[in-house]
Amino acid sequence: MSETVAFVGLGAMGAPMAANLLDAGFALRVYNRTAHRAQALGDRGATVCATVAEAVHAARFVVSMVSDDIATRETLLAPGGVVANADPGTVILGSSSNTPAMARTVAAEARRRGLRYLDAPVSGSIAQARARELVFMVGGEAADLEAARKLLQAMGRMIVHVGASGAGATLKLINNMLSGTMIAALAEAVAVAQASGLDPVAVREVLCEGAAGSRLTRTKIPKMYARDFSAQFQLELMDKDLRYYLALASELDRPAPIGALVRNQLHAARLAGLGAFDTSVLLEHIDAQRRQGPKPEL
Repeated sequence: MSETVAFVGLGAMGAPMAANLLDAGFALRVYNRTAHRAQALGDRGATVCATVAEAVHAARFVVSMVSDDIATRETLLAPGGVVANADPGTVILGSSSNTPAMARTVAAEARRRGLRYLDAPVSGSIAQARARELVFMVGGEAADLEAARKLLQAMGRMIVHVGASGAGATLKLINNMLSGTMIAALAEAVAVAQASGLDPVAVREVLCEGAAGSRLTRTKIPKMYARDFSAQFQLELMDKDLRYYLALASELDRPAPIGALVRNQLHAARLAGLGAFDTSVLLEHIDAQRRQGPKPEL
């Protein structure tokens, strides 16, 4: 079997990840529900396919990068999906942000059909996807990970085997709970800094070099001050990940008061019509709440 990769899901993250596979010399077959998103890769030599079943034909590896559990079930487990149509021995990498339960369900069905499945979600957003700096957190068999290591190395800078099926998905939700919490805290901090009239350059310099300094402070603080809410990571996706995280914490009988508070902020911002914007748009949501003020008592 040739080193052919089928890539399903060419959104903001999937497209640059797939492009890096082309750059690394893999033969690429691509499918996206919105077909025009595949055209740029087709122009570069990828085979654009009309269905998932067509894309996975004769592929040694399949990468799925879709939005949530619903899309994953449709892409991987439906009769026209990956598991029903991939050749025996194919290694499937689920890089979507899924619940651990979904990851384990796909893994079990894949094994039943003679396939190998890794839940391999990523840490990083569009810039890291383009620069091959993603961190893969992988659940599944170690031997399957070794078979796919060169593929993952073509898209990322770090690959961590977390444990059995579902472990990668679990750590992804924990990671995104922390990211979402940090972004909510940054939005609150910037709102107060702006109201205080502090110099934005000084705020950014100190917060990025202080104890809380991180990639998030370096990327999100400038976006907040510039009111640039173009999506690096859509708020509605972070809201979904916090929802999955809270469900996981409940299943494990662990309290999650901070996660619940952050999810309430994200959920309210999504209901206010801000879901398609970057998570940094939480600053706008805070400002909008202040402008509205308290509602009068009736």
